[in-house]
Amino acid sequence: MKKYVSSVLFTKSSACLTALLAIPVLLSVFQGCTREETPKKVSLSSRAGETAEAVASPQPNTLWFGFDLRLGPKEEVMIYTPFLQYLETTTGKRFRIKFTESYEDTVENLGRGITQFASLDTLNYVTGASRYGVRYLVSGVNREGDPRYHSAIIAMPDSPVHDLADLRGRCFAFGAKMSTQGHLIPRKMLEDAGITLEDLSSSRFTGSHMNALKAVLNGECDAAGVQDTLATAFASEGTVRIVKISGAYPSSIIAYNSSVDSNTVEAVRAALLAFDPRGKHRDLLFDWDRTEMPMGFTRVEEPEFTRVAILARKYGLLTP
Repeated sequence: MKKYVSSVLFTKSSACLTALLAIPVLLSVFQGCTREETPKKVSLSSRAGETAEAVASPQPNTLWFGFDLRLGPKEEVMIYTPFLQYLETTTGKRFRIKFTESYEDTVENLGRGITQFASLDTLNYVTGASRYGVRYLVSGVNREGDPRYHSAIIAMPDSPVHDLADLRGRCFAFGAKMSTQGHLIPRKMLEDAGITLEDLSSSRFTGSHMNALKAVLNGECDAAGVQDTLATAFASEGTVRIVKISGAYPSSIIAYNSSVDSNTVEAVRAALLAFDPRGKHRDLLFDWDRTEMPMGFTRVEEPEFTRVAILARKYGLLTP
């Protein structure tokens, strides 16, 4: 069996994040930060760092993989590292993680060819397809076996917010501005209830689903729009209360840069379609149930993404 060394490339605009992750035990230590932007590539097995100059030089048989940040840097790296090991073993290619803080950077990296593959939500995908020509590979499948997901609007259990109409004059937390579940769908839910942004006392973009949820837990906002899986997990513990669940929208997908050769694309697609996170590949993974594709992947017809593109244009997130 071929074995490759996986590594992570971290970039932050305001702070430097360094992760030291040992495989297979998957332990992370996040060290101190400076305000200087210093991209680092950190080996996930040998912990041997490499310079930014080395990162800029293409390496044979190496594919960079990005992802929209949903939980937190530590959690996401721990989740995606064993998944990329599966792809390495199955395809014979070398995969590395490219970490970014913002949804916009994730899709821009994919469009510019800094990454070759990325896990994107559908808003980021339709944006990338329009601006950069990124292409669709497969869609994530949820726990019900459906390649669609929902958003949830949450509040504290003792909150006076019992339906969306109660949010008038209150603070609302979104996730990232370019998030389908964290912004686009919750905004449509509010609009359907007759609530515009102007009807709120304030609203904010927190950057991730977890940050939006924390804004509610910390009393900074009265309600938030987050991914359904996160809302359900915290609601089951009695930490938050789900005010409303949205209708179904196309789930997160794996996309690729148009310059990737067809043989590689088909090898990765085949590996993803064969991926069995609830069965034979379960023991290889770490917290895969926390992703938007807990049951693996399937293919959907691209017209499914039209509704997302229409909303994106309506809210000024996608130019015609």
